[in-house]
Amino acid sequence: MSSPIGVFDSGLGGLTVLRALRERLPDEDFLYFADTRYLPYGDRPEEFLRQRGQQVADALAAHGAKALVIACNTATAVAAETIRAHTVLPVVALEPGVKPAAVMTRNGVIGVLATTRTLESSRFQRLVDQHAQHVRVVAQGCPGLAEAIEVYGASSRQVEELLDAYVLPLAAAGADVVVLGCTHYPWAAEGIARRLPKETQLIDTGEAVARQLERVLQSAGLRGGGQGRLSLASSGPVAQVEETVARLWGERLPVAFWDWG
Repeated sequence: MSSPIGVFDSGLGGLTVLRALRERLPDEDFLYFADTRYLPYGDRPEEFLRQRGQQVADALAAHGAKALVIACNTATAVAAETIRAHTVLPVVALEPGVKPAAVMTRNGVIGVLATTRTLESSRFQRLVDQHAQHVRVVAQGCPGLAEAIEVYGASSRQVEELLDAYVLPLAAAGADVVVLGCTHYPWAAEGIARRLPKETQLIDTGEAVARQLERVLQSAGLRGGGQGRLSLASSGPVAQVEETVARLWGERLPVAFWDWG
């Protein structure tokens, strides 16, 4: 029970999920891995993502994780089933909030901002088929947005230009609920909201993931036992990751370097 919960993303967008996890489970320890060597996952082939997901799960397990959280919509869409089949650890995965959006919409039009890989996945199509057949789903791929948020910052010129390209079409389509289908996008929520009508609702699934993790830990008898500690690791340049963490998280934290080939 005193072991940490492993959380991973291709980069530092998953910190938005981590924040929700720590708010709901302040007595748990967390180990966050940013796979920045391969950022963004959304541009990687599916077979690579499945293999990489297994490698990351193995690494987190080897560092003592008692459960895994896939804090990345792309990794969930492509690799969650493979990871679950490969590990004995409980796994909680993230997915776009299509179901709540379909319930919340008033005019029958919802928008989904996500990586191209997420939108092309069979998992995403199943979500739409199961929960949103009665509404119009405007799925907007956002190539480069996650990387731009991480590298340049959410208020940068580069991000602003991408938001114009990706968000304004959702406003034109009349979407009254917009799903932030990538963990990086909540960092740019203010800019996204500015480009949509004032009454448009944004959905970020971090809180739902935290609730699900709590249920899974309790069911497995793994709840509690930590001290609220947080450890960070990355496969990319540590100094750069530490700078990005300080900018996004608001606190300078040490980052360990992991490399297994």
